Amino acid sequence: MANDRLVGKNVLITGASGGIGAEMAYLCAESGARLILMARSLDKLEQLKQNIEARYGVEVLIYQLDVSDTNAIETVFSEVLQALGHVDVLVNNAGFGIFRPAHESTIDEIKGMFEVNVVGLITATSMVLPKMRERRFGHIINIASQAGKMATPKSSVYSATKHAVLGYSNSLRMELADLGVYVTTVNPGPIATNFFNIADEKGTYLQNIKRWVLKPEYVAGQVVERMLTKTREINLPRWMNAASILYTLFPRVVERVGKRAFNQK
Repeated sequence: MANDRLVGKNVLITGASGGIGAEMAYLCAESGARLILMARSLDKLEQLKQNIEARYGVEVLIYQLDVSDTNAIETVFSEVLQALGHVDVLVNNAGFGIFRPAHESTIDEIKGMFEVNVVGLITATSMVLPKMRERRFGHIINIASQAGKMATPKSSVYSATKHAVLGYSNSLRMELADLGVYVTTVNPGPIATNFFNIADEKGTYLQNIKRWVLKPEYVAGQVVERMLTKTREINLPRWMNAASILYTLFPRVVERVGKRAFNQK
């Protein structure tokens, strides 16, 4: 279903070359948005641009960007703002995780996850905020994770980055509450994307949880449907979010009861 609020709006998506990023791009194009798509793989972006323009006839701007490079973020976002004037919806989708026991995580892996998942996200947001505040209009959508609400073994660093995203988003939402700018966090469980090519090198975790894995087009649809609405969080699937709430209230009980499931990575 198309989102009529997006007609003629500038929607910027990072990590747009595949997975839910690409799926959101298609849905936003169907809704009549102008797209600004960013990712490390320019070849994939060019193919996505061709497909979208041929199918929907909307304008698609593409930029090669590694969000771990804050200088590059500042340069590329400045180009976008110079060309278009403003961004109506920013989707901070770029991110990655590596599942390892804490003592096996390397410093480079730790820095990498924080640089992309946290510092890059904050830098991208800071580039569009001044104009959103000035126009008193806009929507920041941060792709977080249920891991930011309920940590599990072998995801200590990844969970820490998503906790940081939730904390940043919650504070930002309060800052912008009276300015007409919305802040939404998206907290999905596992999604069937290339994320697990890096996160789960052996493939055992994805195999163990395959019956619970979300489809990227479903997650993308839930996000695009709520663009430019005052939505605090999108939690998927609902039963997993219920477990996260129980964990907040009764952490020891959940850790004891869920120990076997948590150790499937």
